[in-house]
Amino acid sequence: MKKEIIAAGFGGQGVLSMGKILAYAGLIDDLEVTWMPSYGPEQRGGTANVTVVLSDRPISSPVLDSYDTAVVLNQQSLDKFESKVKPGGALIYDPYGIHRMPTRTDINIYPVPAMDVAMELKSAKSYNMIILGALLKLNPIVSVESVMQGLKKSLPERHHHLLPANREAITRGMELV
Repeated sequence: MKKEIIAAGFGGQGVLSMGKILAYAGLIDDLEVTWMPSYGPEQRGGTANVTVVLSDRPISSPVLDSYDTAVVLNQQSLDKFESKVKPGGALIYDPYGIHRMPTRTDINIYPVPAMDVAMELKSAKSYNMIILGALLKLNPIVSVESVMQGLKKSLPERHHHLLPANREAITRGMELV
């Protein structure tokens, strides 16, 4: 088993954090992992993406030209990565802010209205966890428990009181697909 995933969006949407948490969860689940973030000097507001590879065998390279799954959270990322999803792969996107919907017919496309759910939960910071929940529902490659341990490792201790809200966001994301 090997899953090659890219998550992309604007800086500040939690794309890099989502990738890091997924990578930690893979390590906790005893998988081989690569995590390769990419972002411009703008950080917040500029584009950012992260490639995560999870495998039960050694990974030869973190550099990829195509992906099993792409998670795209803005139009620029959709324009750049839709064509790089392998045939039969999955594209997860939030329709919020997207003006040209995905058009490929050889991949599975999943709209996930995560921004709407984040507003409903009154927690903009849960946005990336909602998206991560959708990803985990479609690709249960790591356990939710491992994701929660990875999240705990990623968050400063002063934010550990937010773990139950993040679990709820993951669950809500899973319900959206």
